Order: sequence, then structure tokens, then C-alpha cells
Amino acid sequence: MDLGTRLYTWLHGEFVGADSFGNRYFRARKTLRGQRERRWAMFNGKPEASKIPAEWHAWLHHTTDAPLEGVRYTWQKPHRPNLTGTKYASFPAGHARRGGRRNKATGDYEPWRPS
Repeated sequence: MDLGTRLYTWLHGEFVGADSFGNRYFRARKTLRGQRERRWAMFNGKPEASKIPAEWHAWLHHTTDAPLEGVRYTWQKPHRPNLTGTKYASFPAGHARRGGRRNKATGDYEPWRPS
């Protein structure tokens, strides 16, 4: 994170909490009358918006007044950041990195042919 953000956070920020990725969340100590409170995140490592879990995303965008930490349903999977461009990216069958071969189309596909 850059020096300006650190300085602004030190002068005007109030720590709210942190997530499992090590990102820290802050809000402004003071807000001007008629304006909503300012909220921001300081990322652990490289700034990447997809590293923010849904519960903190809702708080950052003023959808909720408090972060929804600990509120998990049985059907929810753990949050994962966008892995595109990393060695952990998903390459489905038929992708060039996995041999470039895929199953032939079944009988339910009919290609478009111009008349």
C-alpha cells in the first residue's frame, strides 16, 4: 500500500476489523454532516479487490452497518480470490494447456448455416 493511504489511515482512520486474508478495514473517525461515513480496506500484499470476502464487501459498500463476520450458511463455500493468471487457475478439459482435446459434440447441437 502506498504512503498516502497509510498516512491518511493513521491520521483519520478507526480500525474496524480484519479478515482471514489479513486485509484490515477502517472507517473515518469523523464524517461531515449530511455525508455517509467513509470506509476503506488496507490489503495484505498486492491490492486485489477479489480478495475481499462477501461479508466485508457488504460493509464497505454500505449494504450493512456492521460486518457480517461469523454469519455463514452450510451451503456457503469459503471465499477464494480470483485465481486467473496464477498457477492455481482453472483449466477445463479441452483447454490448450490440458492437451486441447475435448469430447465431440453430441446430437443435440446443430451448427448455424447461413442460407
